[in-house]
Amino acid sequence: MPEPLPFAGRVAIVTGAGRGTGQAIAATLGARGARVVVADIDGAAAARVAHELGPRGVPATVDVADWAAVHALVDDTVVREGRLDVLVNNAARSVARSFWEIDPDEWDSVIATNLRSVFAGCRAAGAHMRERGVGRIVNLASLAGQQGGVNGGAHYAASKAGIVVLTKIAAAELAGSGVTVNAIAPAAISGPILDALPVERQAAIAASIPVGRVGRPEEVAATVAFLVSDEAAYITGTTIDVNGGLFMR
Repeated sequence: MPEPLPFAGRVAIVTGAGRGTGQAIAATLGARGARVVVADIDGAAAARVAHELGPRGVPATVDVADWAAVHALVDDTVVREGRLDVLVNNAARSVARSFWEIDPDEWDSVIATNLRSVFAGCRAAGAHMRERGVGRIVNLASLAGQQGGVNGGAHYAASKAGIVVLTKIAAAELAGSGVTVNAIAPAAISGPILDALPVERQAAIAASIPVGRVGRPEEVAATVAFLVSDEAAYITGTTIDVNGGLFMR
C-alpha cells in the first residue's frame, strides 16, 4: 500500500502561479498532495496551470495589488475548502528602470504589487491560521533586496528588502499560534524574465555564479515545500538564500 502524500488534505494558495517560479511551486505542492489555489492576475494562465494539476488545482484571477481582492481570495478559499494551511506570496512585478526615471505612480504600483500584497496576505491568512493554531506562510524576496540589484529597478529592490523585514515582524506576531512565516531570496532563476535577456547576458550571469549556472524554478519550489512541511515547524522569521553562492552570509 503506497504511503500517503505528505501534504494530502492540506490547502495552499500560491500567488503569481500562472508561470515561472510560481507555477513550479504550485506544481510541487500539488504533486505532494495539496489542493492548490493557483492565483494570478492572468486568469487564462491560472486556469491552465490549475488544469495541469487536475483535481488538486483551483484557478483564481486576482490582482494582488488590490487589498480587498487578497482578503477575498483568502476568505473565499477558507469558505470553499474549509481550511487554509499554506500561503505562498510569490506574485511580483519587475520593471527595469533607471533610478532617475521611476515616476511616483510606477513606484507606488510596484510597491503595491510586491510588498503591500505580502502584508495583505500575511494579515488575511495569518488571522485564519492563528484561529486554527497551525499554518505556514512563505514570502518570496530576492537577492535584489539584499544587494540593491539594478536589473529590476530601485522600486523592485526596495520592495524585496521590505519583504525580509515584514517576514520577521509577521513571524514574531504569529509564532505563539503555531504559524511560521519565512522568506526565500532567489537569484538568477530561469524563467520568463531571465529568458528574455540576450544570450550573451544570460551567459555572463551564469558565469558570475559560483556553482556555474542559473537556478531552476523547481529548486525554489523544493525550498518552499520544505518550509511548509511539518519538519520545518521550528524555523520561522528567517530568509533562505537560493542563489548558487552568488551572495554568501
